Amino acid sequence: MAQTTTRQPDAALLRRPGARPMLLAALIVTAVFVLSNSPTPLYVYWQRELGFSAGMLTVIFAAYMVGLLLTLTVAGQFADRFGRKSVLIPGLVLALVACSLFGVASSVLVLVIARFLTGVAVGVIVSAGMAAVVDLGGPARRRQASLAASVAMVFGAGLGPLLSGLFAQRMATPAPVIFAVEFVLLATALAIAIFLPLRRPPASQSADTAEARFSLHLPSVPKRNQRHLAYGIAVFAPGITATSFVLSLGPSLLSNLLNASSPLVAGGMACAMFLAATGVQFTVSRVPVRSILLLGSGATLAAMASLIIAVNAAVPAILILSALLAGIGQGLGQLGGLTLIGTHVPGNHRAEANAVLNIGGYIPAGLLSVATGYLINGIGLSAGATLFAAVLAVAAIAGGILVRRDLSPH
Repeated sequence: MAQTTTRQPDAALLRRPGARPMLLAALIVTAVFVLSNSPTPLYVYWQRELGFSAGMLTVIFAAYMVGLLLTLTVAGQFADRFGRKSVLIPGLVLALVACSLFGVASSVLVLVIARFLTGVAVGVIVSAGMAAVVDLGGPARRRQASLAASVAMVFGAGLGPLLSGLFAQRMATPAPVIFAVEFVLLATALAIAIFLPLRRPPASQSADTAEARFSLHLPSVPKRNQRHLAYGIAVFAPGITATSFVLSLGPSLLSNLLNASSPLVAGGMACAMFLAATGVQFTVSRVPVRSILLLGSGATLAAMASLIIAVNAAVPAILILSALLAGIGQGLGQLGGLTLIGTHVPGNHRAEANAVLNIGGYIPAGLLSVATGYLINGIGLSAGATLFAAVLAVAAIAGGILVRRDLSPH
């Protein structure tokens, strides 16, 4: 008689003993993303103390993008070839250095260096760190591991600005305390990384010998997987560009246009944005990937429509709604992209595929955010934000059309 098997629920899979290393690896992802967005509520404070413009603010934010993108060109390749730890541990050490610099920042240059090093650390995490989560999940937990990696990222990204906003609301000089707490969290993550049971991914089946020469190249994936990356990028890129705008210019919008200058409000808005991204991923964890991506495009489109209304009608509540929808758009695009990678891309290319996905997302996020910052200096906050939202709405529609037309619903 043929045996029948039942699909084990996600919660049961996460309770099985082998799930513990996967969840510990996800904790490392969370720790670094807490650092990535902790400065958000402090930008208005630093602007006041150091006297820089909205354009310079987006340059500081862009330093993060430069560090991230440069790292993504090599981190995935090194992690796939030499193992996840060989990349994770140096990345976490640099995160600790960045954290220390934020705590004592007294000039724009120090902020730029700290943001650059944070970008390097995040580049390590979104390539090698997220691949480590999926590796430790094993073949039985591919979708659950992709969910764990994605949720860990957005949860950390939301927790950072919330904690930062709480401290900034109560202290005249909050940065030393905020980043001391984060230093402890990162040091814990480093200890976890050292002891995780991570092994080097298996060599490519196409390699002629074990001694095949390693050479750096632009990040890529096998040709058969390129379409999977294209679908993920088409939705993830507009989503993360929307959340990057909220992180870099959201506090200025709240302070200058909507007369809400509290760092707790700015931090709370960023936190709520990423909590929405976290919650929606659990909600759709069993939904087909095609539907996840289509919902992501729709959420980003709705976020941009809300942003246009908020900045022209000067309604803070609608700006917060826009941030929530932007978080949902990024979360769904990210989950869809990571799920396609986790279920289709072989392990010896997984970190590099993660790098490609994030390069495709962060390049437009960095370029559009910086361009909008300087555009705002020339034409004003309301007009610049409106133009940004219109461009991104078109990109979200185009991504949704690509997924709907070409990605199989099964």
